[in-house]
Amino acid sequence: MSYQLLHEITFYAMYAVLALGVLVIIERLIFYVVTHRHATQLEAVMTHNVHSVKDLPEALLSRGSVGAVALREMLETKNQLASHKDIEDLSEAIYIAMKAKLLSRLWILDTIVTAAPLLGLLGTILGIIDTFSALAQSGISDPSAVSKGIGTALFATALGIGIAVVGLAFFNLFQEKVERINDHLKILLIRAGMGGLQATQEKEAARQGGHNTAVRYVS
Repeated sequence: MSYQLLHEITFYAMYAVLALGVLVIIERLIFYVVTHRHATQLEAVMTHNVHSVKDLPEALLSRGSVGAVALREMLETKNQLASHKDIEDLSEAIYIAMKAKLLSRLWILDTIVTAAPLLGLLGTILGIIDTFSALAQSGISDPSAVSKGIGTALFATALGIGIAVVGLAFFNLFQEKVERINDHLKILLIRAGMGGLQATQEKEAARQGGHNTAVRYVS
């Protein structure tokens, strides 16, 4: 296998990495924009007076976004819990699960940022080796051909660095989007949990009141 063929394969690999990165960027960008907008809408209608799923517009909860899934799970489960500690544990579990969904596919972008410059460097090295191999066989008969070969080799490094810079910019942008959405999720879960805590306290007060009434009646 010649170095020229390996050099071309490296370029094809970088173009494939670039295409994959573009697909991930477009998919994640749409996902984060829609999720953030929906979480903001849920936060606007989620007050401390909301105690169940029926208290919220069905149109918002039926979209299947991260915020809607988290809020529905919290509201449907919290009334089955007996203490504030259980509600806190449920809220934390839901938050961790939703955070994992928000971070999904970002590892691909992170890998591209790391691998693209290395592929570019590999392409440059292979291109230079191929150029010097050609020189060793035919001699320096055409300086322009040598310059063209070196230029093509260096283009591989430039392409790899360019892919990494673009990927890193969007990776940092998505990290910031995740933090914002996480803040909205925390607010939603806290408000839903406070409603559950209030209902739990009311049940406990009613139970204690009934117990005291029974004691007085017996006495």
